[in-house]
Amino acid sequence: MRPIVLASCLTLFGIASPAHSDEGTIATDRPDFVESSLTVGHHRLQVETSVTWERDGDVEGYATPTLFRYGLGPNWELRLESDGWQRINADGEPRVSGLADVSLGVKHHLAGSGDGGASLAWLLHVDLPSGARALRGHGARPSLRFVAEWDLSESVSAGLMPGVIWDDDGNGNRYAAGIFGAVVGKAWTDRSRSFVELALPQIASSDDGGTSALINIGSAWLLSKDVQLDAVYSHSLNDRAPEHALGAGVSIRF
Repeated sequence: MRPIVLASCLTLFGIASPAHSDEGTIATDRPDFVESSLTVGHHRLQVETSVTWERDGDVEGYATPTLFRYGLGPNWELRLESDGWQRINADGEPRVSGLADVSLGVKHHLAGSGDGGASLAWLLHVDLPSGARALRGHGARPSLRFVAEWDLSESVSAGLMPGVIWDDDGNGNRYAAGIFGAVVGKAWTDRSRSFVELALPQIASSDDGGTSALINIGSAWLLSKDVQLDAVYSHSLNDRAPEHALGAGVSIRF
């Protein structure tokens, strides 16, 4: 049974900004596939959480994805992430519910985006088999991702995120899978922005679960410089991704 996947992103607040968002508006990784290249700022805590629903054939799922980010200096942050509480309903099968696995990670901002260049970062995570037995993954699954963001104009931005994960299929087979995301964002006002994104959470051979692909669209609204609301819709591009998914979230910087 597949874990909840709501692959989507909002990188729009981070492009062409300082390495951290301490002095400006909140820069989020929600709704979270392509990450922001920015860190949260020294000794700042940021919480990004949401409620998601997805449907794939006769399988319906709910989750509460949550990310905690804590800044260490201007260019580093520690990260704790989970899909939170999950419930999966499948016709003819017992309901599955409980806490999802936890992922621990670090982000490092490499370069700003002055003079038309890219704003760059890398993220190193490891997913741990820590959730409820029915939802738990197999072994530690490390991943490495790189993020590049550009300003295309005063209101249009773009981002790319290639990566790789070392995964386990639960049958003793360890394999490397690719990760890729591409996003274009549009700022409508100083407080509202939208995006469209191509997300490939897994790029692998059919023997290793195949490639999953989705398209995501969404928007975010700033309530203040430290609080953001967002909403996102995801639609599968192949039969290895959930057919439909919806999410609504809030992010707060302390």
